Amino acid sequence: MNYLAHIYLSGDNDLVTLGNFMADGIKGKRYKKYPKNIQIGILLHRHIDSFTDAHETFRLSTKRLHEKYGHYSGVIVDILYDHFLAKNWDRYCDTPLSEYIDAFYDTLEANYDLLPLRIQKMMPYLLADNWLLSYATIEGISRVLDGMNRRTKNRSSMNEAVVELEAFYEEFENEFFEFFDELIATSKEKLEFLNQMIHD
Repeated sequence: MNYLAHIYLSGDNDLVTLGNFMADGIKGKRYKKYPKNIQIGILLHRHIDSFTDAHETFRLSTKRLHEKYGHYSGVIVDILYDHFLAKNWDRYCDTPLSEYIDAFYDTLEANYDLLPLRIQKMMPYLLADNWLLSYATIEGISRVLDGMNRRTKNRSSMNEAVVELEAFYEEFENEFFEFFDELIATSKEKLEFLNQMIHD
């Protein structure tokens, strides 16, 4: 899953959320150098990624893209699923999306020194362009995919995936709903387990 889903699935602890958000660049046992709640977020992130990659519904979504985008298909579906989470936010959270995201940005700024250098460098762009809120529109997703394509030196053609999003919009959205309910359930279970394991 992409950034918004990882943040949402972290519960209401700011440091767990921070750990889940920044986990991608923290490999192996390096997570152990962080405070316990950030460790929980990092391990939760790894669980979410493993569950997602193995899930039949997620794979069904990626299969639709695989012929054209190859191994980038999973990255694209991560981003598309964040679009459907943002678009249907009221279904999952009582706090309006803009307020929720602003609170998360406050958490980032308050804990800047804990962030990996990669995230620190990314933050000005994240905040200036309000990436997370932009996920709610197709235009916003198009900008995100454009940026991802540039990061691959235009090899991925991810910027073109809006064509498939619009062509198979209902199919992708239904697959997201089916998948995300299961992801919420497994994430809650894993979070409870990690809280007990790391804090005991």
